[in-house]
Amino acid sequence: MQTAAKIFVISGPSGSGKSTLLKRLFSEYPTTFGFSISHTTRKPRPGEVNGKDYHFVEKPDMEKEVEAGKFIESATFSGNMYGTSIKSVEDVVEAGKVCMLDIDMQGVQSVKKTQLNPKYIFVQPPSLEILEQRLRGRGTEKEEAVLARLEASKRELEYGALPGAYDHVIVNDDLETAYNSLKNAIFV
Repeated sequence: MQTAAKIFVISGPSGSGKSTLLKRLFSEYPTTFGFSISHTTRKPRPGEVNGKDYHFVEKPDMEKEVEAGKFIESATFSGNMYGTSIKSVEDVVEAGKVCMLDIDMQGVQSVKKTQLNPKYIFVQPPSLEILEQRLRGRGTEKEEAVLARLEASKRELEYGALPGAYDHVIVNDDLETAYNSLKNAIFV
């Protein structure tokens, strides 16, 4: 199968199911895709591995690298920095794989200012109520973090609804249907 692009940007609110969809895609096509591993200054969640889930770094170090232009995009959320380094994308493409970027709305807007020319896919929950259930169901964050994520989600859903913001929009109300929609958006 041929992919429609060498780089895909997957975006959507926290809790929309992006990670679940990407894990399934990588499981089914282990040699086709490479994941651009993002950097973050937040502490790892239980089970997360440095260099696999994220590059966990100290804030002053990441600020220096962002300032030096070594990042395609970066954003701050709940006091923590997140970003995609140019090197992490280059590493995937140089390995002969299709690069997948899992980034937020601010990141999408930053990538649109680059010469990368990826395909943009937005994953959204069926409703804000279901999104809230998913976020609370994780049990990994304090109330203030859940509320901040819900506020950010509203902005992301508004941006996702703008004409031309994304090449494909997937409503993740049924995992099987959403996964098939993701594959249809990626493969020509």
